[in-house]
Amino acid sequence: MTTLRLILGDQLNPSHSWFARPRADVVYVMMEVRQETDYVLHHAQKILAIFAAMRHFAQELQRAGHRVHYLRIGAAENRLSIIGNLEQCIASFGATRFEYQEPDEWRLDAQLADYCKTLNIPSQMVASEHFFTARSDAADLFKTRKTWLMEHFYRHMRTTHKILLDEGKPVGGQWNFDHENRKAWPGLPAQPADWRTGHNHTDLWHEITEAGVKSFGNPKAEALPWPLGRDEARRHLDAFIAHALPHFGEFQDAMSEQAERLFHSLLSFALNTKMLAPQQVVARAEQAWREGKAPLAAVEGFIRQILGWREFVRGFYWAHMPDYVHANHFENTLPLPQWFWTGETKMRCVAKAIGNSLDNAHAHHIQRLMVIGNFSLLAGLAPEAVHRWYLGVYIDAFEWVELPNTLGMSQFADGGTLATKPYVSSAAYINRMSDSCKHCHYQKNERVGERACPFNALYWDFFDRHAAQLQGNQRLGLVYRQLKDMNAEAKQTLRERATTLRNEIETL
Repeated sequence: MTTLRLILGDQLNPSHSWFARPRADVVYVMMEVRQETDYVLHHAQKILAIFAAMRHFAQELQRAGHRVHYLRIGAAENRLSIIGNLEQCIASFGATRFEYQEPDEWRLDAQLADYCKTLNIPSQMVASEHFFTARSDAADLFKTRKTWLMEHFYRHMRTTHKILLDEGKPVGGQWNFDHENRKAWPGLPAQPADWRTGHNHTDLWHEITEAGVKSFGNPKAEALPWPLGRDEARRHLDAFIAHALPHFGEFQDAMSEQAERLFHSLLSFALNTKMLAPQQVVARAEQAWREGKAPLAAVEGFIRQILGWREFVRGFYWAHMPDYVHANHFENTLPLPQWFWTGETKMRCVAKAIGNSLDNAHAHHIQRLMVIGNFSLLAGLAPEAVHRWYLGVYIDAFEWVELPNTLGMSQFADGGTLATKPYVSSAAYINRMSDSCKHCHYQKNERVGERACPFNALYWDFFDRHAAQLQGNQRLGLVYRQLKDMNAEAKQTLRERATTLRNEIETL
């Protein structure tokens, strides 16, 4: 009697109950497959980091006495698809039972559920034992409410899990300190040194390319800084708590060409592959505040991203799939310009944000939302194409977390189901939060003309074109009052400039 258990590439959780003790009757199967490298074009670092972490995890399981069957990308017996390899493994091991942990992506959940229906042996899906919530918890919470509000969910989570509470009330007398966390970075305090260690994955990179896997971006195969396993990820967490968390809050929205990382944790890859448990990360942050090592506003803002937004988005994803991926409220259809793959645009903020993404497989949330995503929505890029780019380029992008953030929060493609307004801005916001405008080809204060910042005309044209859909939004009252005060000639000039920008998008 043999049970075959599948471990996916984002299920690297050594604390899962599966691994409590070795069992001679259980074989764990892990596989590097083209199905997963090819469903979108991925950044080279993402493929490298996941494969390297998978191999490390398999070795740790073997050292602990577990039976592991690992299929490398170039192995002759690798059928390069999950189902193909499972069929082969069930036959070769004579498996009498098949088990797998719940996938986090809808496509894999559906694929494995359908596959199990074809099996002539018992099968079972078990919990991944990672998140604070079950897939359906958020939907259950909001089933009697008209709209999904993250703040309501966040307070529910704080109360349920007794986090940052004293006698049932929020510490500091309020639930949210976001108003304290919106400062531009003046250059001090200094960005902490990168606490990550580079790993030489040149041999693995050779295997990947020899197997014909396509990718983009800088592989950094000789010194890839992403963690291999839980011990290393915990060291990264310790370093963040000690060196960056104290300043994370006030500068979490800041951007600077002088400091790519600033005070961000860079823990999302470890979290989303389950090397780190969110419960542990939240507990360490709260502990830092209670020990006086980090201010409350910074700790609350960090915890809100994990306990609040991360869990909220996951619940939203499972409640709205599979049709959500095709949402396109504004019917935007422009293809991505070529410079999304090169970073070669004269818009300095966009060039820096995309360049950082291509070089590091990472950019923090404001670069993703208020630079790249902002331009994409204003220009009218096709939201599904934007989604596929985000899903491929970022080291931490798995569809359950990336898709709602891109289509809902960034592109407003669902018409406001997730976000309460479109998150767009003119050059004024980017100039306030970054230093890119100082050295840009375009002029931040000009709306029209060849050297005018493209964000400006596109911003006003966006709200003018979509007035019928947006002017009733209470959060946009100021924008539409300003538009009302513009004369017809000014609006027409902005409209013509925006049209030119969209027509000449490849040369911006």
